[in-house]
Formats: sequence, C-alpha cells, structure tokens
Amino acid sequence: MSVFAPQVRPDRALLGIALIVGSVFLMSLQDAIIKYASVDLPLWQIYVLRGVIAVPALLVVIAARRARSRPFAQLVRRSLGPWALARASLLVAMYVALYATVPVLDLATIAAAFYTGPLFITLLSALLLGEPVRRRGWLAVATGFAGVLAILRPGTAAFSGLAVLPVLSGLFYALAAIITRSRCRTEKPLVLALSLNLALLATGLVASLALAAWAPGSDLIAVSPFLMGGWVGVGGAEWGFMMALAALIVGIAIGLAAAYQAAPPVTVATFDYSYLIFATIWGYAIFSQVPDPPTILGMMLIAGAGLLVIRR
Repeated sequence: MSVFAPQVRPDRALLGIALIVGSVFLMSLQDAIIKYASVDLPLWQIYVLRGVIAVPALLVVIAARRARSRPFAQLVRRSLGPWALARASLLVAMYVALYATVPVLDLATIAAAFYTGPLFITLLSALLLGEPVRRRGWLAVATGFAGVLAILRPGTAAFSGLAVLPVLSGLFYALAAIITRSRCRTEKPLVLALSLNLALLATGLVASLALAAWAPGSDLIAVSPFLMGGWVGVGGAEWGFMMALAALIVGIAIGLAAAYQAAPPVTVATFDYSYLIFATIWGYAIFSQVPDPPTILGMMLIAGAGLLVIRR
C-alpha cells in the first residue's frame, strides 16, 4: 500500500467546497493585511507576534473542546506528530515563498502564480493517491489554469520573473493538500491548525535569531527589507494588525484542513481558484490596483472552472 493511500472516511463535497471558499476568502484578506504591514514590519516579526497570540488561543479552544477519549496533552502531542509536522513544514515553505514577493508584486499577480497549485494537486492526486480524475475534472483545472495564464501573461513585458516564487509556493501547497487528504484525514482540524501555527512561530523565532546573529549589511537589507530587516518597535495599531492576523490564521488553518479532509483534492482545488477573485477585490479596495482586461478574462475563466465542477 502506498504511504499516500487515502484514509477511509466518507466524502462531503459540498462541505469541502464551502470550507475552501471561506478559507481562501480569509487567506486573501490576511495576505492583503500583510502586504499593507510589510511597509513597516519584517516578515519574521509578524510571524512571532502573530504566533504569540494565535498559539495560546488555539490551546484554549482545544482545551475547551477536547474529547474524553483524547485528553488535552494527547491532542497537543498529535500536533507534533511526523505527518502533521510534515504538512506544517510544507505550508510554512509555501508562505515564505509567497510572501517573499508581497512587497514588490501586486496581489492579483501573486495569486495567479500561486494558483498553479490546483494543477499540481490534480496531477499529484492521480499519481500519488490514485484518485480518478475524469475528463470534466481535467477540463475544469485546465480552464482555471488558462485563467491563470491570462493574468500572468508569461513571455510578455507584463510578466515578472519573481512570479516563479509563488508558483513554487503553489507546489508546496499541493503537497500539503495531498498529505492532509492521505495521512491527516481523520485528524482534528484544530490539531492541524495548532501544528501549523507552532511551525510558523518557530520559523519566525529561528529566522529572527539568525538575522540578529548574522547582522546583514544595509545594502542587503535595502534589497529585501521585508525578509532581511530587523525588528522594529510596535504600537497599538501594529498590535491590532497582529490580533487580526492571529484570528485569520486560526480560521484559515482550521478551514483548509477541514476542506481537504471533507472532499477530494481535485474538487477542492478547483474552488481554491476563487482566491484570485478575492485578491483582485482587495487589491483594488486597499491598494487601488485596477484589473486590466486580461485579468478580468482570467477571472471569468476561473469562475467557469468552478461552474464545471458544480455541474458535475
């Protein structure tokens, strides 16, 4: 039996669709806030400050909702299990690759590059999980991917080489989705959410300490202050952002885990594309980034991909 063989549990496709749409809405809002905050705060400081709020909040919720058969300590230990940590590590790598481009690319471009992920999910589902992908499923993913290409426009002056990083983050996201489906399907979403937030907090602490010991020069910091900059003082407004981000990452972590547990990855991945629409809306509302005709065409293709799956 393959190590990625799906754990047995009935599919609930409509629940999975609702969860993924809600999760990517929260994710798009989180990314917009981080893009806004990236002017003042380095990424690793955001990870740490958000984590010191999110992790205790998750522990309180887990303690309040623990099952009798699984005491609190056991649930915490499960969040540090090998598959939970493997999934969390992939999601941390996804976020780092994604946020490395946040200060320099607009949200619609980042989102379009990242959402090559559903194509990777479809391919990996067929290769690693042996889940059937019928013609309508392939057509839906291909239509969504065509929408991504319409927004990215590779080979033209509008394309940026930095968009490769969000594509890499899409691959990490796909691998995490496969692990969620195959090895963490029966795990409690709260446990997986705790695992992710612990990994993000640890990454922020390690990166902050490494930068403090390394002390990169001002010229290197100037190239990428979001990744290389040192910690800065924070006030009430910044703590407000951190509380909002903590609430969002808890909701995202729970929703993503539950979505890929509830429905096949191909179905969930198709509706994952709705992030592009939300990101474009936030880009216009917060940063006055107006989508051009190719971006609008791409969004229409992505919506069509979702309709294909609904009809199926």
